[in-house]
Amino acid sequence: MSADNVIIFREPATADGRRIGHATLNAPASLNALSLDMVEQLNRQIKSWIRDPDVVAIVLDGAGERAFSAGADIRDLYHSIREYGNRPNPYAQHFFFTEYALDYRIHTCPKPLLCWGHGIVMGGGVGLLAGASHRVVTPQTRMAMPEIGIGLFPDVGGSWFLNRFPGRAGLFVGLTAAPMNASDALFAGMADFCLDDSSRQAVLDDILRHRWGTDTAANKAQMTRLLDAHENGNQAERAPSALRQHFDLIRKTVGMASLKDTAERLLALPVHDDPWLATAVENFRRGSPTSAALAWELQQRCRHRSLADVFRIEYNVAISCCAAHDFAEGVRALLIDKDKKPQWQPPTLDAVASSFIESHFRDHHDGTHPLSGWR
Repeated sequence: MSADNVIIFREPATADGRRIGHATLNAPASLNALSLDMVEQLNRQIKSWIRDPDVVAIVLDGAGERAFSAGADIRDLYHSIREYGNRPNPYAQHFFFTEYALDYRIHTCPKPLLCWGHGIVMGGGVGLLAGASHRVVTPQTRMAMPEIGIGLFPDVGGSWFLNRFPGRAGLFVGLTAAPMNASDALFAGMADFCLDDSSRQAVLDDILRHRWGTDTAANKAQMTRLLDAHENGNQAERAPSALRQHFDLIRKTVGMASLKDTAERLLALPVHDDPWLATAVENFRRGSPTSAALAWELQQRCRHRSLADVFRIEYNVAISCCAAHDFAEGVRALLIDKDKKPQWQPPTLDAVASSFIESHFRDHHDGTHPLSGWR
């Protein structure tokens, strides 16, 4: 597939001659994993649509039956890490700057932005969906922040939106990569509507049949009414929420004063009769201790920070991860050699020094922060 069609851009006309900006991630063979080229294209186009007064709303979805987006395509990032080691890595700096700029643009988009999160929605895919004004999931949605398994941390704004889950559920998801279905996403505040994927075209057609004005607030309200009508007219059957079912247990488990206490309670959970909990605990047990420590620290530091501040902090930590051991090792084990046997360094939580975690938060730039213009 050429780089020219990894995203399909359309501008269909509405009933009153205005236009909808429609972007479809078009790399289904890779589960619509986000390459740097895709992120750059999408960032430019959404910026253009926001500025165009005749574009009244934006729709973002994914091609294929299996995924909206399984996250960032990090193979090139891995090779850049291998090339630069602990030296300044211009590719990594550009990659994370561009990805976070796109996510921030979606969060702050003044126009209604509908993200159709069907199928697999993970990592960078969650970053796209999280900031949309109108987030649709389907009964087949499978959402997760799996970064602990590759030696990274729940980024793309995860330090902000996971903090907004009810109770301590966001910290639990960040530490365990626990899978979330449509009901979990609705309970956690990560989705607004659940519709069958078979209704996608009907929703798009309905959007085009409506008349839209220049008042962005009124347009957002109209998009809400439209999606609500479709949801009420065709109730999608969805599995119950494990996150809701285990809410009190999660709150007691990860609500401790330290990561050490939380880890002890997590690993002691009775999981033999619950595959969902068993998966979450095993993900934590097998994951990078450094990633767990970073996820914990970021949740504490970012609890009351603005979204822009969170992205600035995450940028520093992400670049630090590119110069450390576990991120490259996690990608190697999962995607390069595929042996699924990462050798984490340090190998245990007890061996992760607080000074080592603190070093991840240092600046990696001269002068002003690359994301300093965001408010």
